[in-house]
Amino acid sequence: MRLSPSVLLLSTCSLVLIAGCATPEAGGAKPGTEARVTDAVTAPLQDLNLVKTKIPEILQHAHEAPYRLPGDGACAALNTELAALEQALGPDIDSPARKEQLDLLAKGGAAAGDAAFGALRSASENLLPFRGWVRKLTGAERHSGEVTAALVAGQSRRAFLRGVHQGKACP
Repeated sequence: MRLSPSVLLLSTCSLVLIAGCATPEAGGAKPGTEARVTDAVTAPLQDLNLVKTKIPEILQHAHEAPYRLPGDGACAALNTELAALEQALGPDIDSPARKEQLDLLAKGGAAAGDAAFGALRSASENLLPFRGWVRKLTGAERHSGEVTAALVAGQSRRAFLRGVHQGKACP
């Protein structure tokens, strides 16, 4: 028995909504759920290069010069740029926000949500035949590479600035 893509897409959407409601927060779906669903559903439009991921300005600057000292190199400038990078990239590896431990139920809900988002994205990506060629011809593959390069440069810049920040003994 083979399921049609529309049946698969609808069932996956249902799983995403159920998983979003299984979070421990009182508000129901966790923050970013809507953005993740939107990202998964718009995958074919991204493949056609009709919808592009916007690269934050701070990451574009990091890509241009990842090891440039900010402004006058003072602690205030370092703190400002580190905060902007934290906003664009999310919490760093040793950040207290990243180290928070979830209970077993929340971990299970997060895993189910991740699986549902992955299935939804996979189903929407499979709607476009010859996806790899389409991505190359439309420029979506090149843009995806630019996004990845900006993220790596941003992470490198944050690591560099944190080292300078620590070397200067900034608060």
